[in-house]
Amino acid sequence: MAWGKKKGGRKEPLFGLPAALADLRLNPADRIPGGDDKPKKPAKSSAKRKSEDAGDEPPRERKAPAGRSGAKRRTKSRGGFSLGRLVYWGAVLSLWGFIAVTGVVIYVGAHLPPIQSLEIPKRPPTIQIVGIDGSVLAQRGEMAGANVALSDLPPYLPKAFIAIEDRRFYSHFGIDPVGILRALVTNVLHRGVSQGGSTLTQQLAKNLFLTQERTMQRKLQEAELAIWLERKHSKNEILELYLNRVYFGSGAYGVEAAAQKYFGKSAKNVTVAEAAMLAGLVKSPSRLAPNRNPEGAEARAQIVLAAMADANFITDAQAKASIGHPSYNVKPAGAGTVNYVADWIGEVLDDLVGQIDESIKVETTIDPKLQSVAEAAIIDELAAKSVKFNVSQGALVAMTPDGAVRAMVGGRNYSESQYNRAVTAKRQPGSSFKPFVYLTALEQGLTPDTVRQDAPIEVKGWKPENYTHEYFGAVTLTQALAMSLNTVAIRLGLEVGPKNVVRTAHRLGISSKLEPNASIALGTSEVSVVELVGAYAPFANGGFAVAPHVVTRIRTLSGKLLYMRQPEERNPVIDPRYVGMMNAMMRETLISGTAKKAEIRGWPAAGKTGTSQDYRDAWFIGYTANLVTGVWLGNDDNSPTKKATGGGLPVEVWSRFMRTAHEGVAVAALPSSAGGWGLSNLAQAASQVSPPTAIAPAPAAVNTGVYRPPPPTRANARPEAAAGLDGWLMDRLFGGNR
Repeated sequence: MAWGKKKGGRKEPLFGLPAALADLRLNPADRIPGGDDKPKKPAKSSAKRKSEDAGDEPPRERKAPAGRSGAKRRTKSRGGFSLGRLVYWGAVLSLWGFIAVTGVVIYVGAHLPPIQSLEIPKRPPTIQIVGIDGSVLAQRGEMAGANVALSDLPPYLPKAFIAIEDRRFYSHFGIDPVGILRALVTNVLHRGVSQGGSTLTQQLAKNLFLTQERTMQRKLQEAELAIWLERKHSKNEILELYLNRVYFGSGAYGVEAAAQKYFGKSAKNVTVAEAAMLAGLVKSPSRLAPNRNPEGAEARAQIVLAAMADANFITDAQAKASIGHPSYNVKPAGAGTVNYVADWIGEVLDDLVGQIDESIKVETTIDPKLQSVAEAAIIDELAAKSVKFNVSQGALVAMTPDGAVRAMVGGRNYSESQYNRAVTAKRQPGSSFKPFVYLTALEQGLTPDTVRQDAPIEVKGWKPENYTHEYFGAVTLTQALAMSLNTVAIRLGLEVGPKNVVRTAHRLGISSKLEPNASIALGTSEVSVVELVGAYAPFANGGFAVAPHVVTRIRTLSGKLLYMRQPEERNPVIDPRYVGMMNAMMRETLISGTAKKAEIRGWPAAGKTGTSQDYRDAWFIGYTANLVTGVWLGNDDNSPTKKATGGGLPVEVWSRFMRTAHEGVAVAALPSSAGGWGLSNLAQAASQVSPPTAIAPAPAAVNTGVYRPPPPTRANARPEAAAGLDGWLMDRLFGGNR
C-alpha cells in the first residue's frame, strides 16, 4: 500500500528489518481514512507551503488587517448607539416608573376608606364623673377641650406651631418636597432620624384617620390624605382643625384642653412662653409633658421661641423675655384616690348604658368633702404608723344605710398602684364576720343574754384560741361578741350549723364564695370591703337588703338622659326585733369591747372589729343611722403585720373619718327592737327551767311583709344534757342550748 504521493518524485521504501524500523515514523497519514477512501496527504511544513504557493500561484494583493479597522467602525457605531439607547431606555424607565408610582397610588388609595366617607371624625368620647354636689371628680377617656376658633386665639399661638413644625405651611400643597429633602439631608448627616419632613397637614391626616404605626404604607396614605385635605379645606381651616385635635400628653387633646391641663387657663389667654411650650409638646407629648418633665418641656420651649424669632414671628427681645416664665404647676382635677371610684364606674358603665359613642357625664353619690376626709385619714394614718406595724396599704368604704357610696379609697397612692383594694381585693374578715354567726343564733331562738361557755375547744384536731389566750367561762352572747371571744363563736357556729351561717351572710349581701366549715365563724373565707360594708347596712336601716351603688344618672353633654337609677324595692332580710338585738350587742363593742376608741360623741354607733390569722388583716366595720363605714389595713402580699389589730389602726382611721362626717348632722338613733327582749340572765335562766324539749318554733307572725327565718330544726340544735334536771339547768346556765 502506498504511503501517499508528494510532488518532486517518488521515494522508494527501504528493505530490511533494521532499516525499516529505524526509519519508521508515524504521521497523520498512517491513520485509517474516514468518510472517503482517499488517504490524507501528509502535512507540509510552513516553509514548503510558502515556496509552493509562491511557485504555483500568482502573488495576491495583500489586505490590510481587518481587526483594527473593524474596531474603529465598531467604536464609531457604539458611540452613536449609546446616546440613542440612553434616550430610549430613559423613556422606558420613565414610563415604567410612572406606571409603578400610579400603581402604588392606586394600591394605597384602595386601602383607604371611601372618599365620600372621609369626613372629619367626631371627637373621641370622654367620661366626666361628677360628685353629689356637681363638681368634677375625675375624667376618663381622651380629655378634649372645647373647639376654639383660630380667630379667638392669640396670633402667636398658631405661629408657634408653624415656626417649629411647618415653616412653609402656607406655601406647600399638603406635602413639602423641600422640607422632605431638607430632613433627608439632615438625617443622613446625623446618621439617624433627627428631623421629620411631615407637614402640619400630614400630621392632621394621621391624627384624624390613621394609626401611629411607622410603615411605608401609612406614610403614603398620610400623603394622599394630606393632598385631599388641602383640596377640601382652606389653610386656616386645616390649621384650626390641627390645633383642636393634636395630642399634648397626659390625655389632653387640643390646645384648649392642654392649656387647662397645664396652665389652668383657656388657650385664648396663654402667654408667648406658654404658647411655645404647647407647640414644643407635639414632638413627644408623653416625654415632654410639663407635669412630668418640667425641665425637658422648658428646654423644648426655648427651641420653639428661637424658631419663632428666626421666622420673625416675635422679636429677639420677646423671645429672651419669655424664657423661663410658663407657670405649669397646676394640680389636675380629679387627682388622688377618687380615681379608684372612677375605675369602679368604668367597670359597670357598659352594663348601664352599653357602648359609648359620645361624651357623657356620670352623676355619682360621692361626696367630695367626705372623699377628701377619707383619703387623708388613710394616708396620714399609714404615714405615721405603717413602719411601726408593718402595714403598707389600706382601704375605706363609706355608704349610707341604703347603699349609696359616699366615699371610697382603694389604696394609699393611686399613681403608684391602681389596684382597688376596696372592690377587687378579697381578704379574710376575721372576727368582723361574727355578726352573721350571732344573727343566725338569734334567728334560731337565742337572745343577747343567752349564756355560753368560753373555754378551750377542739374540733377534729383544730384548737382555736382567744386573742388574749384567756378564757372567761360563762358569758352572755353580748359579752362574747363585744370581747370577740373565738371559742364562743365556734360553739355557736357549730350549734346553728355552718351552712346556715353561710346562708345568712349571703342573704345580707355577701356575694363571695363562703366555705361552710367550723372555721367560718372566725371569718376564714375571703370577702371584699365593699360587700362586707354592704352586708352590715341592714343593721343600720332596719333590716333591708341594699346594693352598694355609686351611679345615679348618666347624661350626654347635651343633656340627653341615658340612665337613671330607679328606687329599689325594700326587701326585708332581717326581722326588726333581731335588728334591734344585733344593734344592742354591737353597740357594746364600742362601749366596753374591742372598739372602745371608736365612740363618736353624741351618736349611737355599733360595729365589729376583725383580725385575721397571723395579723395579716385588720378590720373595723362600724355604723350609725347616717353612715356605714368599713376600714381594712394590711399588705398586698398577704404578709403578717406587726400585731396590727382591728381595734387599733382601723378604729383610729374610722373614728377620724366618722367624726368629721357627722359634724353638723342631726343625731339619729339606730333601729331598736320593737317589743323589747331584755331579760336578765337570772330571769332567762329561771324561764328555761322546764323539761328538755326540742326548740319550739317561733310563733307564727302576722304577714307584715318582714323577713321571718324558717323555724330551726332538731338537726341544728345542740344535744340536751343527760344528767337530769340539775345537769340540764347547769347546762342551760353555763353553755347549754339556749
